[in-house]
Amino acid sequence: MDDAIRVEAQIRYHAGTAYRWLFVRLEIMGCIAVFTAGTLGVISVAYDPTTAGMFGAAMTFALSVSSCLNFGTRVLGEIEGVMVGLERIRDYTVSTPLEAMPILDKHRPPRNWPYQGRIEFHDLELRYKPEMPLVLNSISCNIHPGEKVGVVGRTGAGKSSIFISILRLVEAERGCIKIDDIDISSIGTFDLRSRISIIPQDPIIFSGTIRFNLDPLQQYTDEEIYQALKGSHLDSYVSNLALGLYTVLESGGQILSAGQKQLLCLARALLRQSKVVLLDEATSSVDSHTDSLIQKTIRAEFHNSTILAVAHRVQTVLDYDKIMVLDSGKIVEFDHPNLLLSNPKSIFYSLVHGER
Repeated sequence: MDDAIRVEAQIRYHAGTAYRWLFVRLEIMGCIAVFTAGTLGVISVAYDPTTAGMFGAAMTFALSVSSCLNFGTRVLGEIEGVMVGLERIRDYTVSTPLEAMPILDKHRPPRNWPYQGRIEFHDLELRYKPEMPLVLNSISCNIHPGEKVGVVGRTGAGKSSIFISILRLVEAERGCIKIDDIDISSIGTFDLRSRISIIPQDPIIFSGTIRFNLDPLQQYTDEEIYQALKGSHLDSYVSNLALGLYTVLESGGQILSAGQKQLLCLARALLRQSKVVLLDEATSSVDSHTDSLIQKTIRAEFHNSTILAVAHRVQTVLDYDKIMVLDSGKIVEFDHPNLLLSNPKSIFYSLVHGER
């Protein structure tokens, strides 16, 4: 917020400086007009006294030149700014593609979906814009219910694009993703995203109470919320606050450390008990102690959920059921970590030993 205000103030300052620079020169032009009219008027009156009235009218108009120039320049500048805004609004309303419907009444999944957490990728291809290259290319694999899968690869390999495709933030160009035998493109985005939990790399904290951040729709009791906080090791911290669950958090959660924000996001996922949980480099910005707490909670509390975890530190997924190695948008390796580590020529082997 402070950065946004600072940027706006800088823009206003530079705009005001440019206007002052222009107005000084417009005033000079107005003075030249008055001087010219006065000089010519004196000369004409000297030769023909009957032109005195015309001289007075000319001086009156000349004196208003400066104010008219200033007003006209300001109005033209404002019109140009408004037209730019209208052009951008038109681009957003006409050129920007609309997201899919949040709810499709004729294609709503069962209330308990996903009930197992099986994920199937069938020849999935994804690109962010029509003119851009594919970020996911012919992705095909099956993830069984309850499996913990680590997604690894070098920068730009397409790790986060896997999550983008599952949440349908960008629609697939080709192929499909099925969760428990339902093609996710056939249901509404709300029905899809509300059934999946994600713990992002940068935790999002809303303005409101801790309880509101965990349960904005008020679907759970205080006891259930404290149970989720206990699973994420935040119960003692919240209990020691004067207002407990009703402690107000400012936007960004200033009273919470980076690790506590991440644990709060983990508590959200624990509260919902989703069968599919996505971890997008959830421990990349926390200390080693918080990292160990998160990994311990994931193993203890999500044993019945299917987990896909984009790993910032490869060591955190060594005990997962399978490792998905991506390279240039393709799955190049997909197997148990021990089997991949037993092959010195595997990419995963090089990633692990390179990190060490």
